[in-house]
Amino acid sequence: MAEKVRAHAIISGRVQGVFFRAETRDEAERHEVGGWVKNRSDGTVEALFEGNEAAVSKVLEWCKSGPPQARVKDVDIDWKDYKGEFDSFRVVY
Repeated sequence: MAEKVRAHAIISGRVQGVFFRAETRDEAERHEVGGWVKNRSDGTVEALFEGNEAAVSKVLEWCKSGPPQARVKDVDIDWKDYKGEFDSFRVVY
């Protein structure tokens, strides 16, 4: 069985107003990753991903470039213990 992981990410750069949250949700759903994504007041995007290690890694790799209009400077990832608390991925407002 594949290892389950949890990753908390802060994505910085031009990541708001470029459909980053919606496309992150689409990418997470494509890879069957649970969690959430939201804009932060400091202009960054914050996300929490849970799922199979390979799937979460693919979504995190996508976050390093994001949608076409985004200009990602950095993705700060903090690996956490898997909790299994998500059965879907959603945008938080």
